[in-house]
Amino acid sequence: MAPGEYVQQTLAGLDPTAGGGVDPALPLYATTFVVVDLETTGGAPDGGGITEIGAVKVRGGEELGVLATLVNPGVPIPPFITVLTGITQAMLIPAPPIEQVLPSFLEFISDAVLVAHNAPYDVGFLKAACARHGYRWPNPQVLDTAALARRVLTRDEVPNRKLGTLAAYFRTATQPTHRALEDAKATVDVLHGLIARLGGHRVDTVGEAIEFARAVTPNQRRKRHLAEGLPKAPGVYIFRAADDRPLYVGTSGDIATRVRSYFTAAEKRARISEMLAAAERVEAVECAHPLEAEVRELRLIAAHAPPYNRRSKFPERMVWLKLTDGPYPRLSVVRSLAPGDTAYLGPFRSKQAAELAAAGFHDAVPLRQCTHRLSLRTVTPACALAELGRCPAPCEHRITPEEYDHRAAAPFRTATASDPQVVVDALLARIEALSASRRYEDAAVARSRLAAVLRATVRMQRLAGLTRIAELTAARRAPGGGWELALVRHGRLAGAGVSPAGVHPRPTITAIRATAETVEPGHGPVPRASAEETERILSWLERPETRLVEMSSEWSSPVAGAARFRDLLAKAENGGSHQLSTERS
Repeated sequence: MAPGEYVQQTLAGLDPTAGGGVDPALPLYATTFVVVDLETTGGAPDGGGITEIGAVKVRGGEELGVLATLVNPGVPIPPFITVLTGITQAMLIPAPPIEQVLPSFLEFISDAVLVAHNAPYDVGFLKAACARHGYRWPNPQVLDTAALARRVLTRDEVPNRKLGTLAAYFRTATQPTHRALEDAKATVDVLHGLIARLGGHRVDTVGEAIEFARAVTPNQRRKRHLAEGLPKAPGVYIFRAADDRPLYVGTSGDIATRVRSYFTAAEKRARISEMLAAAERVEAVECAHPLEAEVRELRLIAAHAPPYNRRSKFPERMVWLKLTDGPYPRLSVVRSLAPGDTAYLGPFRSKQAAELAAAGFHDAVPLRQCTHRLSLRTVTPACALAELGRCPAPCEHRITPEEYDHRAAAPFRTATASDPQVVVDALLARIEALSASRRYEDAAVARSRLAAVLRATVRMQRLAGLTRIAELTAARRAPGGGWELALVRHGRLAGAGVSPAGVHPRPTITAIRATAETVEPGHGPVPRASAEETERILSWLERPETRLVEMSSEWSSPVAGAARFRDLLAKAENGGSHQLSTERS
């Protein structure tokens, strides 16, 4: 779209999150409205065409100001417009152009809710004029009296929602005449009449009125009361059915605002509409800060598996890629780790993801792929992979256990525990050879396997660095002052709190530690929490504004660990094979 060009939208597209400096929770009687009406030359908004502006500022039923002016559109007025409005070409010749009127108008509507009848039309012309002449549109909240009338008045009361019809119904002091100021004044009276009807719909604030005017389903309107009485605080909200089953679990920094959004026109997801139909109440669990809320959400979803949550369910379904025991170990996908397991990679979110990483290791090192239990005494017939040279055939004892461990098993252990360089080099060489042979599809497969290996090793080493720490305390500035505090034990959030502003956080930390959950050490990179919980904690800890207060031991990662291949991982995930050819060390 060229600079200054404007494309008209429906009212729902006029940025419903716009604020314009007005608090959506402001009561209607305390809200400043600017009711505006335009006369134009007709046609679509292109930055011109406005012939007259009329605007009335009101609050609590009292008129605060009026702005009215003719505008020279710079083009001839069509005869039918003159007949309709009575505005002639001679009347507009001495009038100022729109670029001279806009500064006064934009100042007039500042910190107010803009009201218009069929608002997309009027707002569209105003936004287009601002775009064309280089003025920043303030993006005020917009209330459309035509849309509001469609929600408030029935067909038995008014046959249509035209301004003239509504003016007659509400017996407005000024009748609309297709002149901007008179129509704006008539719209003021219509607005007041509609607001008087909103009380019966339990709509008391300007934010509720704007949402009420927009298209919501009957089910959303019927269940709107579920959002009442919830705290404006961080935490978790749970939609529950009539039998108290959790249907959906979510989290927000402001529970009340987030739950209200489910009953607005902005919520269009079919599955959420189905969930709202079954919901009978909303339970709120207040939390100290957003991190605690995120963790509690994960734990509740894992515990109850709500049917309308798609993510974070069934953490027990994670799988691992493990190097088996025995003289000729192989890779095996398992559901859990045993205390004696020392060489493994994961956790993976699915068996397919684990098998993709295993294929990467099989491309890089000569690990056997058969599932036979091999013996040092008995020979087993070799498979086709041995004949193709892709397996050293330990089944036929063509390789000693020591050499097999050195060539095949040790690179896996080293790659997962510390340095994956050998595996990375081998996969890059394979990708380069396939690309040189113009086997681009095979090279793409090898690239995806490289990405799977790096993604898993980076993730596991990152998790293990935190979960090795028996106890860690961190702090982050709270938005309202004071400190958000988190106590983490072996990668699990054991305690959380907020110290008051102006008070040293030490007493709060002491209280959190005294009441924190006891977390014993365990085996593996995520011994006492889900991988997703530990990753959420890591993300919070790694933010620049987070401060580490105390740690029971050092927080470290391998010097030559997988993290140094992050850039290569990004290229493998997003780029072509040719981008990896320069990465070999």
